Amino acid sequence: MSHTGSSLDSVTAPPSPPSSTRWRLVDTIRGFALAGILLTNVGSLTTLGYGLEAGDWRPSVGATALDLLVESRFVPIFCFLFGLSLQLIVTSARRRGSSPWPPLLLRLGALFGMGLLHALVFPGDVLRIYAVGGLLILPLAILAPRVIVAVAGVVLLAAGFAVGGGMATVPGLLALGSASASFGLPAALERGGPRVVRVFVVSALVGAAGAALQLLLGPELSYGFVAESVGMVLSVAYVTGFALLWRTPVRRVLAAAFEALGRMALTNYVSASIVIASVVALVPGVDASERSDPTPGLLLALGLLVVQAVASRLWLTRLSYGPVEWLWRTITWRSVARLRGGAL
Repeated sequence: MSHTGSSLDSVTAPPSPPSSTRWRLVDTIRGFALAGILLTNVGSLTTLGYGLEAGDWRPSVGATALDLLVESRFVPIFCFLFGLSLQLIVTSARRRGSSPWPPLLLRLGALFGMGLLHALVFPGDVLRIYAVGGLLILPLAILAPRVIVAVAGVVLLAAGFAVGGGMATVPGLLALGSASASFGLPAALERGGPRVVRVFVVSALVGAAGAALQLLLGPELSYGFVAESVGMVLSVAYVTGFALLWRTPVRRVLAAAFEALGRMALTNYVSASIVIASVVALVPGVDASERSDPTPGLLLALGLLVVQAVASRLWLTRLSYGPVEWLWRTITWRSVARLRGGAL
């Protein structure tokens, strides 16, 4: 059963924005999440501690900060936003008067192929997981009313935690992201308001208590369910806190730092792995296999993020999409996307 012409859909249909709407806050949050993901991945990319025995690990300020502020905090945001983008494709296809099945199947197939290539550089690639998860929830995103998609997302997320968390939570996060687009979450975050404040306060307090519990338990006991549960709550606090700052003069700083990074998220995600893997292979001393302190790798990642943010902004002043985004869009819609014309 399709949404189109359904009496149920007339009740549950999302408040669709104009086709020209670009949610700048969503782009900026995506860039923020991408930065957190690189800080998470840089340890694997630099083979941090791969040559050490378990007893050789030593606590450090960098490792503690990474555990409490970054690990498991940003992947849920990035995954959720990918689910949101799937629903935007559904809406865009229907505006064009076409079925959303072909563009989404092509989009997810292309993403899986990109993930296979990216895995040659970074075995921890998540693009393939997102593509498979997207295929699993695609019938929901296209056919089901938004309330059903939201309920299914909660159930799938709970099931993912029940079987061990990690990548098992991807389908649930994707479904919740898809439902959030249908319920108008991007516009609600742009507006801010008391509801966003309340969600931020509650999630920040619960997340802070959870992070304190992680610190109390220590790294040996706080991985797994505890870390992921706290990460999920703090990811909500990060997003809502970001949305509240977006309503202040700090917005300019946030947009300058993260918007272009987020608009070229796929290009930057893949290129970061290529750059860091090349640096590790070619520059003596960058390989961290005999170290347990992640601080040097984090500094390398932060430096690369600054370069990517500047390069992305310069690119988008003249061109509409990043190179990987342009290819992805061209495959999705089976027509060559217009590249020239600045997006910022």
